[in-house]
Amino acid sequence: MNQQKNWVWEMNRASETIKTKQRVITAEDIMIGKLEKPYGFELIIDLHGCDVSKFTRRSIEKYMVAVCEAIEMEREDLHFWDYDGVPKEELPSEAHLLGTSAVQFITTSNITIHTLDLLKAAYINIFSCKEFDEKVAEQITKEWFGAKECRTHFIERI
Repeated sequence: MNQQKNWVWEMNRASETIKTKQRVITAEDIMIGKLEKPYGFELIIDLHGCDVSKFTRRSIEKYMVAVCEAIEMEREDLHFWDYDGVPKEELPSEAHLLGTSAVQFITTSNITIHTLDLLKAAYINIFSCKEFDEKVAEQITKEWFGAKECRTHFIERI
């Protein structure tokens, strides 16, 4: 799993190749799926029956720090979208809109979260071109948000 950690990716636009320590990958290799290893990995986590007190900016930021440390990802910018500071009468009434969204950029891609307070649900995607332990990410996420139900999908992206 840590083998990909040492890859050095360089895009040469003129020749449309990616140079790694192991070999040169052409744009055609990527388009027709000839890569020996996946381009990236995506973990999709759906949580239900969560502790909504964990759906705050402060808690989500702490979660991002914890999950990134646990799966050895380097954090970059963190951005939120929510209704913090919006008067109650201006809040949306639809359950699927009332919540907090955040994007944690990591050196190798991003982690996104969408929480839905009224539904006690959270939806998290972890995408990285660097391999990571999806079971560790799933466990820490489920525990952090106190989810009663957790469904995951792990995808190798080509």
